[in-house]
Amino acid sequence: MIIYNGPSLIDGAPIVVIAIAKKSKNAKTGPMVQTYILRADIDPRDASKTGADYSICGACPHRGTPTDDPARKLAKNRACYVTIGQGPLIVWRAFHRGAYGVAADADAIANIGAARMVRLGTYGDPSAVPSHVWRALLSRAVGHTGYSHQRAMLGADFAPDLVMVSADSMADARDAWRDGARTFRIIPRADWKARGRDTLEKGREVLCPASAEAGFRSTCADCGLCAGTSSKSARSVAIVAHGAGANMIARAI
Repeated sequence: MIIYNGPSLIDGAPIVVIAIAKKSKNAKTGPMVQTYILRADIDPRDASKTGADYSICGACPHRGTPTDDPARKLAKNRACYVTIGQGPLIVWRAFHRGAYGVAADADAIANIGAARMVRLGTYGDPSAVPSHVWRALLSRAVGHTGYSHQRAMLGADFAPDLVMVSADSMADARDAWRDGARTFRIIPRADWKARGRDTLEKGREVLCPASAEAGFRSTCADCGLCAGTSSKSARSVAIVAHGAGANMIARAI
C-alpha cells in the first residue's frame, strides 16, 4: 500500500512510501512490514547515479558520488548495504504499474502495521517523511526498527524516539549520546579485525544480535532494540560493516 505520496522533507522533490506487509524473505530482519522510501519520478538506479537519491537519503555518507560514466548504473564508491537493483527497483516498477492501493487515512495506515513488527526505511531515510505517517503505521504495531542520518538536517522530521541515529564513527556516536539519542554505529571491518569487541563502548553499546559476529542470535523482528529512545534498552547498538558496500566503509577515526 502507498502510505505517503508527496514532497520530501529534505529537498521538496516528489517521493513515495510503499509499505509491504507480505512475509519477508530477509533472514536478518525476519518477518517485518517493509517500507520503501523512493523518488516517485526516477528509477532508483538513476537516482543513485545522478545524486537525486539525496531526496530520500539526505546526508547519508554511504550514497556514493554521482557520476555520468555511461558504464556505471549507480553512484561511484557506494557503500550502502541495500542492493538497489533488487527490492527498491522491484517496488518502484510495481508502483509505476499501479500495483499498489492507497492507504487513505491514519486508520488505514495503522491497519498495515497492526500486530506486526515494522521496519521504517527498508530503503531510504525515515526522516524524509512526515513522522505522523510513521506514528500512524506504528500505532497498533508490536514494535519497529528505524535509522536516520538526518539528525542535523534542517527541515527533515528527525524523531529520536522512533529512530536510531546512524553513526559512522565513535565521535558521531558520542555526539548523539550527549543529546540523549541512541545510536546504531557501523564498525569498519578493519577495526573489528584489529580489535574485536574492544571496538564497542563498554556500558554504552551492544553488538547487534542479528549480525554474523554475534552468531545470528536473533533477528530484527525478535530483537526490537533499534527503536530509538522508545526502546526499553538504554544501550546503543553497533554492527560490523556488511552487505554489498561493506568494503567501501573506511576505517573509523
